[in-house]
Amino acid sequence: MNKMEIIFDSKLENIKFARSCAVMFLHDLNLTLGFANEVKTIVSEAVTNSIIHGYNYKEDQKVYLKMEYDNELIKIYIIDHGIGIKDIKLAMMPTYSTLSSEERSGLGFTIIDIFSDKLNISSEYGKTVVEVSKKIKRDEECD
Repeated sequence: MNKMEIIFDSKLENIKFARSCAVMFLHDLNLTLGFANEVKTIVSEAVTNSIIHGYNYKEDQKVYLKMEYDNELIKIYIIDHGIGIKDIKLAMMPTYSTLSSEERSGLGFTIIDIFSDKLNISSEYGKTVVEVSKKIKRDEECD
């Protein structure tokens, strides 16, 4: 099992940083380009949700990205200590957004779910954990 954890400020410009760190952590697994892009998208959507919805754009907060993998499975955890998600089922509905006044598509969790083999969200005021499991797909497995 290989593990990593990074903590960064809840600034929108750190979304690119989180995506890059996630893929570089997995670099030696010889992943397909499509698989790597799915991981980047999962991380991007979850971190964006933490910053925009969990912290309401407050840049003085922290977002936590934890990842681990073995020979078969990658697990990704995005954690924030924001306001929480009142209704997870509602938040997972396509096109639902708590910020209807902004141009938000409301597809973040839908996209994460599509690219995941398993998605679990736990949330209460002060802590939200998005946990994703994804079976590894390597280049040599694509013929």
